[in-house]
Amino acid sequence: MLRILIVEDEQAISNLIAVNLEKAGYSCDCVYDGIAAADALDHTPYDLVLLDVMLPGADGYELMRYIAPLEIPVIFLTAKSSVTDRVRGLRLGADDYLTKPFEIIELLARVETVLRRYHKTEQILTEGDLVIDTASRTVKKNGVQVNLTKKEYELLLLFVRNKNIALYRETIYERIWGGEYMGDSRTVDLHVQRMRRKVGWEDRIVTVYKVGYRLEG
Repeated sequence: MLRILIVEDEQAISNLIAVNLEKAGYSCDCVYDGIAAADALDHTPYDLVLLDVMLPGADGYELMRYIAPLEIPVIFLTAKSSVTDRVRGLRLGADDYLTKPFEIIELLARVETVLRRYHKTEQILTEGDLVIDTASRTVKKNGVQVNLTKKEYELLLLFVRNKNIALYRETIYERIWGGEYMGDSRTVDLHVQRMRRKVGWEDRIVTVYKVGYRLEG
């Protein structure tokens, strides 16, 4: 299981991030100041750090200089949204920069993207009676292979990696088809219905009224 260090001094935000990352299959540790973060990094090998800028003890920029030689990917999470602040963070070695407030689904997508860039994504995902091999792009249900189209497979991964999160139809369309959602839900609905029928998850991928769909776990 991939391990993520969350460095955020607002405990409510830190806990919200941790809960959602753990639902997505990650292991999380939370610290609330720069000194505690440095101590944690000394004792634990992390796969990713989510780092606030405004921290007591040592701020995120100072901590970034400590993290850089460790070659651990970092995503800055901060209310500082100016171009100067973003450029400073990226020049110090951060891999991404997410401005508060942000949607959890966007954070999960950025975490997934950065980990994939470092070849740290889990190759085998297990969810209920399904085993998903992301290297071979195969899906098995109770040991029997399920034949999915490319879009159906990508939809399944999207739901598994965002379990218990209501996904808007426009979010699904933009993530899977890569274009701007124009309000026609038929493409999304058809593919979701076919995919969940193939994997036998009609009772797990539920329709959320006027929103979209949610994988319940």
